[in-house]
Amino acid sequence: MLKFLLLCTLAVASRAEVAEEEDVLVLKKSNFDEALKAHPNILVEFYAPWCGHCKALAPEYAKAAGMLKAEGSDVRLGKVDATEETELAQEYGVRGYPTIKFFKGGEKESPKEYSAGRQADDIVSWLKKRTGPAVTPLASVAETESMIADNEVAVIGFFKDADSASAKAFEKAAEAIDDIPFAMTSDDAVYSKFEVSKDGVVLFKKFDEGRNTFDGELTKEKLLAFVKANQLPLVIEFTEQTAPKIFGGDIKSHILMFLPKAASDFQAKMDEFKKAAEGFKGRILFIFIDSDVDDNQRILEFFGLKKEECPAIRLITLEDEMTKYKPETNDITAESIIAFCTLFAEGKLKPHLMSQDIPEDWDKTPVRVLVGKNFEEVAFDPSKNVFVEFYAPWCGHCKQLSPIWEKLGEKYMDSSDTIVAKMDSTANEIEAVKVHSFPTLKFFPAGDERKVIDYNGERTLEGFTKFLESGGKEGGAPAGDDEDDLDAEDLDDVDEGQDSDSDGEDDGHDEL
Repeated sequence: MLKFLLLCTLAVASRAEVAEEEDVLVLKKSNFDEALKAHPNILVEFYAPWCGHCKALAPEYAKAAGMLKAEGSDVRLGKVDATEETELAQEYGVRGYPTIKFFKGGEKESPKEYSAGRQADDIVSWLKKRTGPAVTPLASVAETESMIADNEVAVIGFFKDADSASAKAFEKAAEAIDDIPFAMTSDDAVYSKFEVSKDGVVLFKKFDEGRNTFDGELTKEKLLAFVKANQLPLVIEFTEQTAPKIFGGDIKSHILMFLPKAASDFQAKMDEFKKAAEGFKGRILFIFIDSDVDDNQRILEFFGLKKEECPAIRLITLEDEMTKYKPETNDITAESIIAFCTLFAEGKLKPHLMSQDIPEDWDKTPVRVLVGKNFEEVAFDPSKNVFVEFYAPWCGHCKQLSPIWEKLGEKYMDSSDTIVAKMDSTANEIEAVKVHSFPTLKFFPAGDERKVIDYNGERTLEGFTKFLESGGKEGGAPAGDDEDDLDAEDLDDVDEGQDSDSDGEDDGHDEL
């Protein structure tokens, strides 16, 4: 018996303790497997203590954990300090902060990426859809009212026959959407209360018109399009919490209004913006950005704007490449915005490319200074080999490279066929090159072929020299093969709401 008790004691002692902070499980490599066994459904945030996005998420994450715990849910929230638990972070491919993954059924392999918003209600709603039935049955007016009151957006199907083709299509659509609750009712009192006279679907929301009724043939595809077109406000403010919804949605054309909330005519301009949005629902996302907020200054810079130039309107597409458009007028009226969006929708707008003025001494220094207005003429001069650094003034890696780049410029200052140059890509844009990280180094060899070669070699004077002397072969790669380039949606950590370089390794690039 003593031996048995001793073995039990040792077994309990060897079991890793799982501590909690504000109802959130504190996970480590030593207790991770144990936590998955004890809590089959667990959402895990991989974070860094210094990450601003993680700090902003923390109170909402804890609130969501408390809400689930109070309900008696078996779904738990956990967190991993990825800067300490580097093996865990590497195992799950963590490349940015925060990275949030859902482990279902105690399975360690292939966890589901969290894809909803950063507020407690968003987190809870997403988890309930992931762990419960796709459609919640509603048997009374009270239950229906509670469903609507408890959610920013709720989709309710009114079906007398739950086995009908329309009801089945409704269930299929519900299974395809993670972050919005779907419910179904056949109760006559509910029909009467919400003035529904026949079978159909109603989307209830706490903004704009309050509700939208689906019209037409009810199929999964059409219902999904209906929900996606109506689930966001006509105008959505860009914040830490709304960023995932903005960039994670299917609408990739965004019109942005930069305007300080403190402006005396703020509401008047917002009303005009919202009025214009009505005709483009589901096609163009209308976004408001408070130009006075410090965290939004890099976004203004990305569009070549200064605070004193606001209010301003810009349009951007987030397809394979980001393309920006600027209206001809600075007027912010419904009429002018509608006209601008109509021209865009009809494909009649030319992209807006920023450019500084050409400096008088641009070609008098060892490193030539390129801007949007002289780039084409210099870089694609068929008689010259041109090596260009695309940089950002605030980029730490660019500052480290600067003295080496200057020496390279001095070495080829008197060359008749080779030019070393640089361009500030935060203030200048060109169609030929899309820059997603800093510094980006590209070589434009002499000739009429308009070739572009990426430099992937050592950032040393010797490495650069060998590259140039070899005609772009030693240390080079065809344009587009640079693995350090970022996707077009990586806009200053905004798209994913993440801080980068989660593995602690320096890849030699700063994000755009």
